[in-house]
Amino acid sequence: MNKKSTRIRRAQRTRARIRQNGDNRLCVHKTPRHMYAQIIAPDGSKVVASASTLDKEIRGKVKYTGNVEAASVVGKLIAKRAKKAGVTKVAFDRSGFKYHGRVKALADAAREQGMEL
Repeated sequence: MNKKSTRIRRAQRTRARIRQNGDNRLCVHKTPRHMYAQIIAPDGSKVVASASTLDKEIRGKVKYTGNVEAASVVGKLIAKRAKKAGVTKVAFDRSGFKYHGRVKALADAAREQGMEL
């Protein structure tokens, strides 16, 4: 087992529990350089809203896209787009990453904008 495969196993356990509840999920993925967030429908067939540090709106606001500041901007943007799509309550899928640093900043920013995680 390496680091990536153990993270994937943690993610699969979380996603199985979220699937049982039947909620929309806020799925987060991070790389050293970028942060991505998607709100996925309960059946997993449709992406309701998405945001990432690659969006032009975010690129102009932040100096570097791989830090906590950029993650919080992504969190605010995903919450705004989710509200526009009519989604207010989601299950937080951190994709096996620790709830720390950029992942925590994204979740906190989304909560500040009125999302229920």
